[in-house]
Amino acid sequence: MPAKILQLDPHDNVVMALTTLDLGAEIQLGTNSSAAPCILKQSVPAKHKLALADLKPGDLIRMYGMVVGEAVEAIPRGGLLTTENVQHRAGAYTAARRPVSYAVPDPAPWAGRTFMGFHRADGQVGTRNYWIVLPLVFCENRNIEQMKEALEEELGYGRANPAYRRRVRRLIEEQRGGAGKNPDSAALAAEAERQRGERVFANVDGVRFITHQLGCGGTRQDARALCGLLAGYIHNPNVAGATVLSLGCQNAQAAILMDELRDRDPELRKPLVLVDQQQSGLETTLMEQAIDRTFAALAEANRAERATAPLSALTLAMQCGGSDGFSGVSANPTIGYVSDLVAGLGGKTILSEFPELHGVEQELINRCATDELAERFSQLMRDYAARARAAQSGFKFNPSPGNIREGLITDAIKSAGAARKGGVSLVRGVLDYPEYVSTPGLNLQCTPGNDIESVTAQVGAGASLVLFTTGLGTPTGNPIAPVIKVTTNSTTAQRMSDIVDFDAGGIVTGGTTVRECGEQLMEIAIDVASGKRLTKSEMRGQMDFIPWKRGVSL
Repeated sequence: MPAKILQLDPHDNVVMALTTLDLGAEIQLGTNSSAAPCILKQSVPAKHKLALADLKPGDLIRMYGMVVGEAVEAIPRGGLLTTENVQHRAGAYTAARRPVSYAVPDPAPWAGRTFMGFHRADGQVGTRNYWIVLPLVFCENRNIEQMKEALEEELGYGRANPAYRRRVRRLIEEQRGGAGKNPDSAALAAEAERQRGERVFANVDGVRFITHQLGCGGTRQDARALCGLLAGYIHNPNVAGATVLSLGCQNAQAAILMDELRDRDPELRKPLVLVDQQQSGLETTLMEQAIDRTFAALAEANRAERATAPLSALTLAMQCGGSDGFSGVSANPTIGYVSDLVAGLGGKTILSEFPELHGVEQELINRCATDELAERFSQLMRDYAARARAAQSGFKFNPSPGNIREGLITDAIKSAGAARKGGVSLVRGVLDYPEYVSTPGLNLQCTPGNDIESVTAQVGAGASLVLFTTGLGTPTGNPIAPVIKVTTNSTTAQRMSDIVDFDAGGIVTGGTTVRECGEQLMEIAIDVASGKRLTKSEMRGQMDFIPWKRGVSL
């Protein structure tokens, strides 16, 4: 049986190992069947790359049809590419477009499909109905936590894991010298079901209590960016309204938040409870005002009900974390297919993580619908790279140790695969952080590669649903947007089944295709958007939120 390798583009001078190749294995490199087979002089782990021909120092490494590295040592035909013999290198780019077109998936079969969403007064449609409670400054985090303790359990949104509580009870019994028997699991399950059935506000999916470490002590630009992000969360279609706690003297003033909200909705149609501690005086006064007004607002939010909405009302974010060498082959193209479908139906999609688009700039510039968009994307990328260099860093340091171990040995290799999350549609919008998305179609958004910072930003830009790929496995979730986790390989899907929603690993083994996986994932996305299905991150209560403090974060 021939060894399994994959050449991603006819112009590539490297191939990927789809399975681990043993020392001494005989493989046929390239498409020329008359060429002599290559006998491997070392084992090659799955997901790693080997040279199609002899490479000498200075030769460019090409993968996905683009420059992804440079040889710094001689690499023989069939030799393994490593961080010792290859360094990061990416192709040059200019803001000048060379317009291209690709065969996009036909959205026509999906044109009549709908989802059940929450229609907002401003015309947006949410996939969830949350009330959010957040601080303008870190000084209010304690009060946010107190509100959480007071409201969450009493309103029927308790999230303590019964299995963990059961384990603690057993340990307590053992410490006290008891038998250490587990409480009856059926009784615990019945209690959890009873609590779910006793939700005070049945149409409110939850109250989300969000804290952060910003709001004062930084630059005025930091304060403005934070207010823009928080305004984006309040304006997000998955949110019915918000309670905001302010100390009063911080840089992130309530007036700035209101300005940012007006930028997103001049009519300020979302209900907002704003309480200032320094004006309230006693903490008890602040808390009583916040709790009473929030409870009354929740009663109004509970009037919302799901109703039919076209798929064009979706705003989809594409994200990755814990990437591996198969990301660009299976999971990323799968969600890229879904992105193309949603964009083709008139919905909005968001591709972010600018450090992980380094090396594919020209491809994305060529896909920009206008010269103005191409220029803006180019400038944002150059500004970001300049800030990284000023901090004695650079995009080349983006791959994590896990990425490198799994075959992503340069940032350009990682980027070439990461860009596949955006499909092949034209770029219709380019957003700086923390701007809000307004243009249907594919939008590029400036964020870090850090997956939690990036998802936080995408949801602040209006994403109502997140498709998130992972090869190694990562539990990332979000307080208000469902995160559908798509894995690149079946091994991770089985090993970490508690966080994975969909397995695209069959694409690697040949059992399925990108189109088939994309269509299956689209069906799952519709069910999740309609509230018929919860994601694993929702079931586990994974609610990650990290604002980007504008600076160097790769």
